[in-house]
Amino acid sequence: MTKTACTFLLLFLFSLTARGQVANVIPSARSIAQTSVADASSWNAFHNPAMLGYIRPVELSAAFENRYLLKELSTKSVQAGFATRYVNIGVSFSHFGYSLYHEMLAGVDVARDFSGKFALGMGFDYYMAYVSATGSYRGALLGRIGMSLRLVDGLVIGFSAFNPFQNNIRLDLTTKRLPSVYSLGASYHFMPELVWRVQADKEISSRYRFATGFEYLMLERIQVKLGGYATARMFVPCLGFAFCVSDYRADLDCELNPVLGLTAKIALHWALGKEK
Repeated sequence: MTKTACTFLLLFLFSLTARGQVANVIPSARSIAQTSVADASSWNAFHNPAMLGYIRPVELSAAFENRYLLKELSTKSVQAGFATRYVNIGVSFSHFGYSLYHEMLAGVDVARDFSGKFALGMGFDYYMAYVSATGSYRGALLGRIGMSLRLVDGLVIGFSAFNPFQNNIRLDLTTKRLPSVYSLGASYHFMPELVWRVQADKEISSRYRFATGFEYLMLERIQVKLGGYATARMFVPCLGFAFCVSDYRADLDCELNPVLGLTAKIALHWALGKEK
């Protein structure tokens, strides 16, 4: 596909973003159907920052995501989390797009776990976009907040807000609106190997997005993930697998948009130190 066609497709994706999805630059979560807001077992950069409070002493991740089998619509991301005595600290970076148009997001998170039952987190991101028509970068500082609550054994409730102050980017002739997304969800472990996740997302000027899914660990090394999410216009099924060996984990996830096609992601995760 030509770069001009990719540019038009990007504009189409941005129109979908304005109707209720998160910004393209934000990497997908490792949790099935992006149900990460209450996933206490996994800190995903640019999602719920409170989950950083539950990490092991050191956690490193790298991921590559491709949308609709087009190399121009790919997201690369890295993240690193470090547990300290008083607060946990995380840094992350994400890049989406290609030479004519790309977006970058750099973030810093801080979080604290209070006795394993309650966690609070906040993050600061600098979002920057490059458009070849102007030949320049434009950016904005965004904020995030999140919390996690473990009510009873096996049940976790999570809440997060991305860009709650509704910051935007001012261009020469117009303003690029960045989404403000609020997420609320829960995770419930029927047993240590089987977890059910459910989540609702609301972009401030759009309808709700509902997502749910199950994750099942087999043979102590292979995890199967199955779920999906629904918007006002369609249902998107999601399927994933994870392979766990000692302190290493590899995730392969995909979702099938009935209009645009397949999105696939591979993520590598390395955790050091004793689990909490």
